[in-house]
Amino acid sequence: MTQARSSRLGGFGHAAPENRVENAVIEDQLGLARGWIERRTGIKARRWVLPGETLSGLAAKAGAHALDDAGVARQDIALTILATSTPDHLLPPSAPLLTHQLDLRNSGAVDLAGACSGFVYALILADGFVRTQGKPALVVAANILSRRINPQERASSVVFADAAGAVVLVPSDDPGKGLLGSDLAADGTHYDLIKIPAGGSTMPFEPGIDPREFLMAMPDGKKVFTNAVNIMTRCGKAALANAGTEAGDMHRFVPHQANMRIFEAVRDNLGLSDACETVRTIDEYGNSSAATVALSLSVANQRKPFAPGERILLTAAGAGLTGAAAVVGI
Repeated sequence: MTQARSSRLGGFGHAAPENRVENAVIEDQLGLARGWIERRTGIKARRWVLPGETLSGLAAKAGAHALDDAGVARQDIALTILATSTPDHLLPPSAPLLTHQLDLRNSGAVDLAGACSGFVYALILADGFVRTQGKPALVVAANILSRRINPQERASSVVFADAAGAVVLVPSDDPGKGLLGSDLAADGTHYDLIKIPAGGSTMPFEPGIDPREFLMAMPDGKKVFTNAVNIMTRCGKAALANAGTEAGDMHRFVPHQANMRIFEAVRDNLGLSDACETVRTIDEYGNSSAATVALSLSVANQRKPFAPGERILLTAAGAGLTGAAAVVGI
């Protein structure tokens, strides 16, 4: 076993279904005025899978993209973490299937259910693995939320989407690269803010259960907004402090794309400078939960490749309530 001083982001990838659903379709279904969704969320369109498309298939496309971008041999990947709330099945986990589809024959594999903050959690855990084992890891975040939306509930049906993003972490001897500082948080007093009531061991599958109990519920959008802003801000400030850096040193801000107003409020709370670019993908891809930060990293790198010396701040909040943030050096 060879330890590394740090890990670094060696490759990026993302994937989304070809089926693009514009706001007008949902606004007509819910009786909303044209333009209402974009004004409230920043979303113009989102991608939803078609019948036959699978979570593991979507994740594999993003993973393959990241592996090709990194130029890492597939037999060298030693760990694969799949951050998802919508696996192919409740059992078995989907990560082993993902490694099979990608021909990662020497990789361990595990699912991580961290809701919208799952990718940042997975990134932090994978960083520790790469540092201690000295071997590359693949982190994929993917969700198919269109199959969990209650079309009659406005709060969830207007925002959630399907997509995947991925990064490859590789060992590095440069302490200025990779994960420079991070913070994780949880607040179980807000456990029920976003939930799928049925399907777990508390309310298992039984005849007679209302089918809507197996769909996503977000009854209090205002409370979700307030708590998401608070925990993303708190984690962001702590991650900066743990990295020994300041908000003014950040070059790009990559927040969870939950709602444009949420990440704009977080940006203001953190005091990021005008020179720091906020990466936005919510307009075209909507909110794909854990996948948004990974997807946004890949899209941002395509638009303007990350340059050596850049520092990036990632923040996210998810159901549970969970929060996470990380400062990453390129």
